[in-house]
Amino acid sequence: MSNYPKATLEEYGYKDRTKLKNIFAWVRKIAVVLIVFSLYIPTTMLLIQSVNSSPNINSFQSFTLKWYFNMFELRSLRSAILNTLMTSFISTILATVLGTLIAVGMHALTKKRRQQIVLLNNIPILNADIVSGISLMLVFSLLLPIFPYIFGPVTLVLAHLFFTLPYVVLSVLPKLKEMDPNMMDAALDLGVKPYKALVKVIVPAIKAGIFSGMLLALTMSIDDFVISYYTTGNGFDNLSIWIYGSIGRKSLSPSVYAFSTLLTLFTLVVLVSYQIIVKKGNKKKWRRF
Repeated sequence: MSNYPKATLEEYGYKDRTKLKNIFAWVRKIAVVLIVFSLYIPTTMLLIQSVNSSPNINSFQSFTLKWYFNMFELRSLRSAILNTLMTSFISTILATVLGTLIAVGMHALTKKRRQQIVLLNNIPILNADIVSGISLMLVFSLLLPIFPYIFGPVTLVLAHLFFTLPYVVLSVLPKLKEMDPNMMDAALDLGVKPYKALVKVIVPAIKAGIFSGMLLALTMSIDDFVISYYTTGNGFDNLSIWIYGSIGRKSLSPSVYAFSTLLTLFTLVVLVSYQIIVKKGNKKKWRRF
């Protein structure tokens, strides 16, 4: 038997548990800081290099914004940026529209058939990029006798549409499941034509999923390299291919860091703005009640 009273033992046990809780709390905080630091250190380094007057990444000479102003002076870089934006915007718009329509059609199917289509939709996502790139290159090569100049903007847009479309479908489907299944029928019963019901009833109800799918498709399209490398042609290079070639020639311009920083800031502004709009919309809904 212990010589210590029962109350004293319970007090020591409580102190030990409190110490363990405090230790675990500090461990969690340190782990979160380390994870956030590891995730954002590449973006931070990119930001630092975009304002570094020296093109050498191993030394920081002085603060400057010349790389931002000289971003479009280099002709090849300007062309790569414009090609990237054009390809990404066109493929994103097509993927958003087609992906939304496909998701609506899939949602109308039976559960078993919908699961089968979702499985087919996931294959391009799970497939290796190099396999998708080579496969698309072979398919486009079969069309060369009919369209001799197909490799270039056309094949690049089609290739980006191929691998961004499934992401839009997967983003829209959950929102369709959350929607009231009787909304479409109610609109049709009131005399609304099917395409108007889709635009005025279904789309507003799933706009959050459409926006997230569109943003994801745009991000995936802008930073793609492997599939773009195998499906482009005729000197039509996007930014990732241009950076790859510049690294090989050891002539990478620091203006790339400036453009990448602006792109990151633009994405951040869009996300924050969207969250603010959603919060304001939710507050207005609650005020109505």
